[in-house]
Amino acid sequence: MIRTALKRLNPWGPALFGLGFLAPLIATLLGHAGLGASIGISPTAIGLLVGGAWGFYANIRGSWI
Repeated sequence: MIRTALKRLNPWGPALFGLGFLAPLIATLLGHAGLGASIGISPTAIGLLVGGAWGFYANIRGSWI
C-alpha cells in the first residue's frame, strides 16, 4: 500500500519538494531579512510562488538546473 502511494507520488517529487521545502525556506529567509513586508506581500505567499514555480518547472523540465 505504501509502495503504491510512493510510486504515484514519485513523478511529482520536484513539485512537492518545491512546495514542501523550498517555499518555507524562502519564506523564513525573507521574514528574517524583513523583505516580505516591504513590498506588501507576505513572505509565505512569496515563498509559495517562488518555490512552487521552481518545483513545477523542475518537474516539467526534468532537471533543477
